[in-house]
Amino acid sequence: MIERYTREKMGAVWSQQRKMETWLEVELAATDAWAAEGVVPEEAAKKIRERASFTVEAVAEREETTGHDVAAFVDVVAESVGGEEGRWVHYGLTSSDVLDTALALQIQDAGEIIVDDLRALTDAIVAKAREHADTLCIGRTHGVHAEPTTFGLKLAGFAFESARNRDRMEDAFEQMRYGALSGAVGTHASVPPSVEAHALDSLGLKREDISTQVIPRDRLAVLIARSAIAGGGLERLGKEFRNLQRTEVREVEEPFGKGQKGSSAMPHKRNPIIAERICGLSRVLRGYAVPALESVALWHERDISHSSAERIILPDTMTTLDYSLSLATRLIEGMTVHTDRMRENLELTHGAVFSQRALSSLIESGMTRDDAYRLVQKSAQKAWDEGIEFRQLIGEAAPDLDLDAIFDYNAYLTHVPDLIARLDGISN
Repeated sequence: MIERYTREKMGAVWSQQRKMETWLEVELAATDAWAAEGVVPEEAAKKIRERASFTVEAVAEREETTGHDVAAFVDVVAESVGGEEGRWVHYGLTSSDVLDTALALQIQDAGEIIVDDLRALTDAIVAKAREHADTLCIGRTHGVHAEPTTFGLKLAGFAFESARNRDRMEDAFEQMRYGALSGAVGTHASVPPSVEAHALDSLGLKREDISTQVIPRDRLAVLIARSAIAGGGLERLGKEFRNLQRTEVREVEEPFGKGQKGSSAMPHKRNPIIAERICGLSRVLRGYAVPALESVALWHERDISHSSAERIILPDTMTTLDYSLSLATRLIEGMTVHTDRMRENLELTHGAVFSQRALSSLIESGMTRDDAYRLVQKSAQKAWDEGIEFRQLIGEAAPDLDLDAIFDYNAYLTHVPDLIARLDGISN
């Protein structure tokens, strides 16, 4: 991922340094496991753990000769150990044992960041939803005014979606907590299950029951696909804020910092750039789901067609999602809510938004549904088109109705406290 969209902590997880550090963790765990089996001398295993080291530069230089990154890494580490002990580095292992098991460690590091991000976002939305539980605004369907709702209730829906993504991602990372030290084509001919068990236990990983040399890629496909789904939820949030920030609507504005410029040419501009960036990056996340799904099917026991794709899509997915989540939290925590504008927009149709309440009252008074519908429809459209108050028109058409009961915004708040209370189950 480009530096512009890479946060420091997540960037460190996917650095070459951290990747090779996890490789070394796996190599050392394997050597210790062999020592416990009595194959590698205990003193040799001790010296390997004490002396083993590498530099990214040294591995890269060695790879120019080997044309194989893991082989180059093993050469460098073995040389750093020196003496007779160096020969035990990578004993019995194949490259995928190291790569896939180490990748699980990197993914767990990334998972802690992503899940924390999702918790922070969920909590931020919940707090704002509670703050604006009774803030009336217009609800829209098809982009057209429908009925009043509250801004808090609108946000509550996003909060629950964020919580679902939090739970889905937490489960996806748990599905990636698997390693394998099973040797070539996964038969354990060169690495007995007991060595694998010892090593994986020390690394905090579970055993892949049948690895065929590589960890099955359906696990990774779940992670990338769920990341794309989380991105879709962020895009839905971003689109809502972009629409609410339109000049004609202007119910909400995203943070605009002191000294910030919205346009190089038009100084008056305050553009929804945070929300737009979130929406743009969600497209990237969806795009990465495709190669992840296509990497599930490998040839026979193993090929490396997945490897080149994963070197790009995995770090980029985690980096993009981390960055997007941070943007969304910033947007929620720093937004400006124009409650006065929300109230103004409620009145744009001159009360026509009360049409369903008028319809129900007419039906209750004894009128057939179709007759009531036609009466209300005619009055509502006249109110909207000619700027006449809908209440006046309904009063003229049906003078016996209780207009105060019909045209009451508080009616839309009746069940909101109970709905907002449901947030208690998803916030910290």
